[in-house]
Amino acid sequence: MKTVLSSVYAGNLMYYSILAKSSKVFIDGHENFNKQSYRNRCVISSPNGPLKLIIPIVRVSKNIVKSVKIDNDQNWRKIHWKSLESSYRSSPYFEFYENEFKSLYFEKKIDYLLDFNQQLNSILLKCLNIETEILFSESYIVNEGVINDYRDLIHPSTQTTDSVKKIKYSQVFQESQEFVSNLSVFDLLFNQGPMAKQLLNS
Repeated sequence: MKTVLSSVYAGNLMYYSILAKSSKVFIDGHENFNKQSYRNRCVISSPNGPLKLIIPIVRVSKNIVKSVKIDNDQNWRKIHWKSLESSYRSSPYFEFYENEFKSLYFEKKIDYLLDFNQQLNSILLKCLNIETEILFSESYIVNEGVINDYRDLIHPSTQTTDSVKKIKYSQVFQESQEFVSNLSVFDLLFNQGPMAKQLLNS
């Protein structure tokens, strides 16, 4: 059965748990760009609790994901990287992985959201040692009941599944904050390193 996901920015553990457990996944770049979704945002742990990192976009009339351009006139890359540094510099594996991501934030100017998300996803899959085949749809994928469709299920308003709630690990601010589940996979990777894939498959 075909598995379909949206293009997202540093997806949460539900997203990467699906990727880890699938041999092949289709990313639908022809779906509508929905506001307040994970398509251009992720949530990380910060000294003050969960923090949203949002990629600013240029508003366009054609509202499909593959047409959405990043607003690179804003200084979001530096802001996001500084947030990742301040949140995870003291985590066990940030320094081990940081060079994999830093060039994407500082050395490459990528105009389209879909392209940025995919380049980041490729790095994350490499770091997580996940070998899932990623394919991009050539048109909008219609759900006729014969696909595993997670496009609308992985959303900030959706409750975390029981399987993801079971994924527990040490977090940077655990002495001062309660455990937060289903954060961006950045949180799991920087805290657990090579163990991250095993936890996603649990």
